[in-house]
Amino acid sequence: MTPQARHDFFARLQAADPHPQTELRYSTPFELLVAVLLSAQATDKGVNKATARLFPVANTPATILALGEDELKEHIKTIGLFNTKAANLMRTCALLIEQHGGEVPRTREALEALPGVGRKTANVILNTAFGQPTMAVDTHIFRVANRTGLAPGKNVRAVEDALLKAVPAEFLLHAHHWLILLGRYTCVARKPRCGACPVSDLCEYPDKTGDA
Repeated sequence: MTPQARHDFFARLQAADPHPQTELRYSTPFELLVAVLLSAQATDKGVNKATARLFPVANTPATILALGEDELKEHIKTIGLFNTKAANLMRTCALLIEQHGGEVPRTREALEALPGVGRKTANVILNTAFGQPTMAVDTHIFRVANRTGLAPGKNVRAVEDALLKAVPAEFLLHAHHWLILLGRYTCVARKPRCGACPVSDLCEYPDKTGDA
């Protein structure tokens, strides 16, 4: 994809959705961290249902620690891998209090030192909570980047690095949200809805469908 095509690609996504947001519901950086930790192998809808039960009861590191791991599991047991996620969240809350004054850190190194927080989660927090131009590559973004020819790569890190180089600077802050939404609702895995895609003519996918 040419530089002009990449610019037009994101300009159209911006025109359609100027201020894209994560579909996870949160009101503080810590709530976002909890939601992202819970979202591995789970849908945003499922996470939102669980946090709607959890956050009114406990939405800070201290209140989650006070809740206790067994009670935490009761609030999130509808989510896959809830036992592991509860254990990681309890340890994360303890570290946030011990090392960061109960606040979510603003650096990648500190975030990735938290239990259950990998590079993708750190990128989400840095971008969504703190406005840093990072690229959190999930399965949707990986598919879109490769299928469209926007930023091909053999693995998640390769796609992340390619996107950071390929996306024009003016669009980088919101790029990962636009790409997630495009992959989630239009450029879907089994049969992409090319007829409804605002960037179909820019896309290099050879097997476009007419589906809307």
